[in-house]
Amino acid sequence: MSIRPRSTDLPPGLPPWHPEVLSERRPYLAARGRVLGAVRRVFEDQGFIEVDTPALQVSPGMEPHLQAFATDLQGTHPDDRRRLYLHTSPEFAMKKLLVAGVPRLWQLAHVYRNGERSGTHAPEFSMLEWYRAGDGYRTLIGDCQDLLRAGAEAGGRRSFEFRGMTCDPFAPWQVLTVPDAFTDYAGIDLMATYDGSHDPDPAALAAEAARIGIAPHAGDRWEDIVFRIMFERIEPHLGAGVPCVLTDYPLCMAALSRPKPEDPRLAERFELYACGLELANAFGELTDPAVQRARFEADMDLKERIYGERFPVDEDFLAALEFGMPQSSGIAMGFDRLAMLCSGAESIDQVLWLPVAGF
Repeated sequence: MSIRPRSTDLPPGLPPWHPEVLSERRPYLAARGRVLGAVRRVFEDQGFIEVDTPALQVSPGMEPHLQAFATDLQGTHPDDRRRLYLHTSPEFAMKKLLVAGVPRLWQLAHVYRNGERSGTHAPEFSMLEWYRAGDGYRTLIGDCQDLLRAGAEAGGRRSFEFRGMTCDPFAPWQVLTVPDAFTDYAGIDLMATYDGSHDPDPAALAAEAARIGIAPHAGDRWEDIVFRIMFERIEPHLGAGVPCVLTDYPLCMAALSRPKPEDPRLAERFELYACGLELANAFGELTDPAVQRARFEADMDLKERIYGERFPVDEDFLAALEFGMPQSSGIAMGFDRLAMLCSGAESIDQVLWLPVAGF
């Protein structure tokens, strides 16, 4: 299947609803629709239940570096107002349904992250999220294979192409640990710099980063340096030729994940890459409410130090964990990015019917 590139003949400044501008996007949007149909069939064949949870939540998510959209819920009286947030992920709500007894569930949710805008980011985007009760997190790799291959077929593609890279989802996939990726692509023994704590000393890793030409910044945390090395030296190589499953993250980089029994410094977490593009983030889910509360508080302490704000803890979510969440695995995949790869789009805007107003 061939999709026309964006025309350069359109007058500049036309709005995205203009018929000619929409016409340029229609082939990509048609492919997006076919990919969504393929996704639904994959989940139906696996016995998943599709759910639909509220976007308005007490807590938008507890990742320290994500910025959220806040609003006030008006009650029956003028003075009855409650601060709520648009969720950055449907995770907390979906885990409550795991507790309620839904063993396999999935959702295509609109999620909201403030301050995010680029060729692969939008402040409102579609997230594909699913959970498996009783299954280990590596089971999710098979789900990802089914989804990418079904999506590619729906988009009429045998391989993905993006920013000069190609990736064959039908070939055997690469599974690479984070420590091995640091050794292979950056020449750094990552675990020699990590003591397993929530906020490790950054000095040793900062010295290693400087040695390979990545200058540390004042106030860098260990995790900040990890992200910079990954962005500059590792991510550009991931998913070249075949999709890459990057696994075994340090535990301090996985606040909602169980530690690995074989090495508690590492987490049951993986991320999926294709053509250097991050597609999905998976966890063996943490179910201990006390440990989860402690991690939330530590993350919000960090957020307050960096950004001067903190989000409230969803006490109802912790109550659900206390009630008893089954051992589970869960994953979030950027559906718009999947649609980009399956349609051949170069920008997220090409697979959106309309962008957020003002963008």
